[in-house]
Parts: sequence; C-alpha cells; structure tokens
Amino acid sequence: MSEDPTVRRSDTGFDRVLAFSLPARHARGRVVRLGPVLETVLSAHSYPPVVKHLLAEALVMTALMGSLLKEEGAQLTIQAQAEGGLVDMMVCDYRDGEVRGYVHFEAEKLAAFADEDVQLDLPALFGTGYLAITFDLAATNKRYQGVVPLEGASLADACEAYFAQSEQVPTLLRISVRSNGDRCMAGGLLVQFLPDGEEGQARLHAQEDHPDWEHIAVLAGSVQREELLDPVLALEELLWRLFHEEDEVRVEPLMLLQRGCRCTIEHYQGILSRFPEDQLADLREGDGMIPVDCAFCSKILRIPI
Repeated sequence: MSEDPTVRRSDTGFDRVLAFSLPARHARGRVVRLGPVLETVLSAHSYPPVVKHLLAEALVMTALMGSLLKEEGAQLTIQAQAEGGLVDMMVCDYRDGEVRGYVHFEAEKLAAFADEDVQLDLPALFGTGYLAITFDLAATNKRYQGVVPLEGASLADACEAYFAQSEQVPTLLRISVRSNGDRCMAGGLLVQFLPDGEEGQARLHAQEDHPDWEHIAVLAGSVQREELLDPVLALEELLWRLFHEEDEVRVEPLMLLQRGCRCTIEHYQGILSRFPEDQLADLREGDGMIPVDCAFCSKILRIPI
C-alpha cells in the first residue's frame, strides 16, 4: 500500500480524504476523518446534541461522496426535506474540497433532547420525507439527481439505498460521530463495487451477490467505530488493517478539506439581479440595502443592488 510521503504516519488525518481502490476485487472507496472543519461548520448555529450528531453524519457522507467527483467545479448536494419530525430540512454540499451544511429544526420539539447525547432513527428525526442527492457537473453543465425515502436507522442506510436504486452500485457506508460539548469529530468509510465492463445503468443489483463484493463488504464492514474516530490512527493504517491481505491496495491522498461558504456580496448580487425590480423594491430597507441571511454560516449580509 502506497502512502503520501509528505504526511507523517503519526498524522491523525483530520479533514483529509484518502481515495483507495482494490483492482483485483473491482472495488473503490474513500475514507475520511473530520475534526476542525466539522467544528467550524457546527459552530455557525446553536445546535442541540442530537442535531449536531445528525449534521456531523451528513457532512461525513458529503465529504465521502463529493470526493468521488473528479472534475474541477463539480458539486454534490445532499438535501433532506420532511414533515412530522424534529427536523424539516437539512442541506449539505461539497465542491473542490469545500464542505458546508446546515439543519433547520423545530426547537420546541427538540427541547427534550437539548441536554442529551442521543441518537434517533430517521423516522423520529424526520417523520416522513425524502433524501435528494444531486451531482452538478461543471464541465458539461449537466445535473443528475436521485431521490430516495428517508427510511432506515441512519442517513448511511438511506444513502446506500440511493446508490442501489439510482446508480445500481453496491455500496457500503460506515459512519461514526463523537461529541463532547463544543468538541466534535466524525469519521467514515465508503466502499463500492465497480466490476469491469459494467458502466452507468448497465450495473445490476445481482452484482451484490458477486463473491468479490461479498468478500470486500465483509472486510470493510469489520471496521470499528473507534477506528474511524481514533485520532492517533492514521487513515493509511486504518486501510492497512482492513485490507492488508489483498494483493494490491492503491491509495491516493486527495485535497485537504475546508469549510466553504459562498456568501459574498458578489454572489448574492448575481442572484438578486435575476429578480424583477418590483420584488427588489419590496426587499430593500431604508438605506437601499437588501439584507440576506446565510443559513450556512449564520451571517447577515447587506447587499447593494
């Protein structure tokens, strides 16, 4: 297994994604551990513990799936919309190594969980709703979207269902989150089966029974929660533990992650320029500025237009 020579083996790997593949088994994957970037995103709002846990899990998923994109400027967006639960909206996205996200929740309903580090299943969190996963490809200006119900014990379950139903790609996801007051870390592993000669919609659910995939799924599924979160366990070492008996494991360190938010005056001027003048007039305040509240970073910008 190769390793980035610029990264010490004692490096925790926080906010860094490793891409890996097992050529003989037709499998690929990503592994990530979030630390400071995660805390920065979570600090934008005063989230109760249960919402912090949910958003941390979603941001790990976003980093794992978003880092599958290869072209510059491509974006992955994960959006959950629901009713009848504690959370009615959640949005996360990834673009060029930048991740961001926020959750809108019912404060009164969540008051009972404000001081508890609890984990709730998707029906308790969302009631009924859907998870939409969108890939925007900058080079071709094309958009691909898959929608699945918010069902299962976790977001990882719903995401696995997305890959099975929308892309016909057998996928295994493991995500762990640990929080202690304002400190939070999260880690995740994604592994997919991509046999030679099967591209796009030609992939079949039957491939889930392929012996190569069954073998890799067992190995990857053995990863422990503490291994994903262990700050002294390098990501390369984690992959070695899981797959050291394989003939070849190729590892490629990807770009470092950072919190990304596009809440600039120029960005919002571009959006508002599409509005008719009568609507802009209704939005302007006495000084001629239009206030815009960015849900991602909790900033209020005053936009001259």
